[in-house]
Amino acid sequence: MNFFQRLGRSIMLPVAVLPVAAILSGISYWITSAAGANVVSTFLGAAGGALLDNMPLLFAVGVSIGMANKTDGTSALAGLVSWLSITTLLSPANVQGLMGIATVEDVNPAFGKVQNVFVGIIAGLIGAWCYNKFKDTKLPDALSFFSGKRSVAIVTAGLSLVVAVILLFVWPVVYGGLVWFGEWISTLGPFGAGLYGFFNRLLIPTGLHHALNSVFWFDVAGINDLTNFLNGSNGDGVYGVSGQYMAGFFPVMMFGLPGAALAMYMTAKTTRKKVTYGIMLSAAVASFFVGVTEPLEFSFMFVAPWLYLVHAVFTGISVGIAALLPTRLGFGFSGGFIDMVLQWMNPLAQNPWILLLMGVAWFFIYFFTFYFLIKRFNLKTPGREDEIDTQDADNIETSLTGYHGTAEKFITALGGKDNIIDVDNCATRLRMEIGDTSKVDEHALKRAGAAGTIKTGGHSVQVVYGLNVQFVKDAMDDLISGRTARIEAAEAAGDLPGRGAAEQGFAAGVGTVLGVPNVAASAMAAGAALDARERTSPSLTLRQPVAGRVLALAEVPDPMFAQGTMGPGVAIDPSGDTIIAPAAATVASVFPTGHAIGLVLEDGTELLIHIGIDTVGLKGDGFETLVNTGDKVEAGTPLIRFDADKIRAAGLSAITPVIVLNDENATVAFS
Repeated sequence: MNFFQRLGRSIMLPVAVLPVAAILSGISYWITSAAGANVVSTFLGAAGGALLDNMPLLFAVGVSIGMANKTDGTSALAGLVSWLSITTLLSPANVQGLMGIATVEDVNPAFGKVQNVFVGIIAGLIGAWCYNKFKDTKLPDALSFFSGKRSVAIVTAGLSLVVAVILLFVWPVVYGGLVWFGEWISTLGPFGAGLYGFFNRLLIPTGLHHALNSVFWFDVAGINDLTNFLNGSNGDGVYGVSGQYMAGFFPVMMFGLPGAALAMYMTAKTTRKKVTYGIMLSAAVASFFVGVTEPLEFSFMFVAPWLYLVHAVFTGISVGIAALLPTRLGFGFSGGFIDMVLQWMNPLAQNPWILLLMGVAWFFIYFFTFYFLIKRFNLKTPGREDEIDTQDADNIETSLTGYHGTAEKFITALGGKDNIIDVDNCATRLRMEIGDTSKVDEHALKRAGAAGTIKTGGHSVQVVYGLNVQFVKDAMDDLISGRTARIEAAEAAGDLPGRGAAEQGFAAGVGTVLGVPNVAASAMAAGAALDARERTSPSLTLRQPVAGRVLALAEVPDPMFAQGTMGPGVAIDPSGDTIIAPAAATVASVFPTGHAIGLVLEDGTELLIHIGIDTVGLKGDGFETLVNTGDKVEAGTPLIRFDADKIRAAGLSAITPVIVLNDENATVAFS
């Protein structure tokens, strides 16, 4: 069920833009019907159609963003790639060539309806899955340009082609089966009309309702209900017959669904009522005036599927009752107020006032039924989502590590949330864009655990923290975005360490990174602190981690390293291409881009090896990590392979600092 809740929440992103588009299209249709086509109607129709006609594409992008573990434009691109791959391959023109069909007109009509919401959702899910699965993929050096997020779209395209091939054979069978089913139920009179209404709503999530509509509204099986009604007395329509497959939609679209919207608003959590009000009001207006129901239906379709089944049953009953009663009415666009007014005087319209009475009844039926079911079964309709669902999936774990205490202090010292434009990080430091750098309190940052602060010019500010900087950055993201409910709940339950736990130093953090029990982590931290205080000799003799010329730290072209802000150490201008372990150690952290690695030596010394200067900007290009966080390594174990020439070709320095992070009095020498 959590999957469907996330899917439902994802769908709300594209759904939010549809009500306005529907109203614009409705006004355009009204103007055209009353005064003929003109500049205003054309402009409004194009504006609304730009979104409504591309609704499946919006769903592909929206679902891909919403179902990704982290909101990222890469996932949106993947959803778009999947949509284009599937729909282009299955377009009638391409199907003609693939299947060796003589003309496009002979291609199965099912492929003319392949650009639907169902395929859009499939494309979105493919894009999100590929992003979650492959965004951190590392490829061999020869293919390293395509590593990480660049690989997502490539894999998405490949998987989408496989899905397209499957649909090439499955889609026309399903579509044709529904056309046959529609032809059969058309022989069942009012009961058949009710079945049609039920399946019309039930099939909307798949887009296959078009197959049924073609049977009843157009001339697939000789019914042609929509065309005959709109032609009035000038066509083949029959008074008392034409319009029977459309009339029953008016009460549901104009009254029933707005009643459901009111129920969802009334049952929303107090803290979410304002947001829910905006969504439900705009969607109800679109449903009542224009008959565009997707914004409302998709808002609860996946989060409460049983509720949607009830809606489908109610629609079937309404269409069946309208077909049984002496009332007929049709539409050119959909079953909303605009079409009702326009068709009220149609010669084939029969007692349309009955539909208004039915509508009032359906309003109360929908309201009380939805209200009862939502409350009784605690359905997660809009405004009732679980708090955990509002947090990015990949932020939950890091949010619960206690680093939000440090993050809170950092945010305050940086001038508050509103002063922080952007936050990123490299191996040991936060890299930020700050609105007003004069508000940055360097002393407060130092007290909060920063090793140093540097203002590189303009709005750029860097704060040195250490190898656990990723956790601080994630916690800052949580706090800036307001994702704190789960953290506070866990703290209240005693499931987290205190706010200061994350500030006790790198060694305690290693326990978190490696999954070491809290007692062992505390022992590591205590041992490291004792060792730092009682070490008789500040000299540290290590194996040189990479071949090259050894330099004094002051020669490093980065003030953070050169001034010793990060800690004491030495640097190497490398001639080799492999970083090796300088002593027996535990790998404490490996930065995702592979340009830096943190080690904890057996005596508790925390060591950072940073390959090149500002190489985080290469995003992993030219780096190959050979170990994982938590690995035990011996002196000489290969850790990272890198391409120094590629670093220099990018205009960057390949000088590699080797820094001691937890002993400011240490000196480093190579054997």
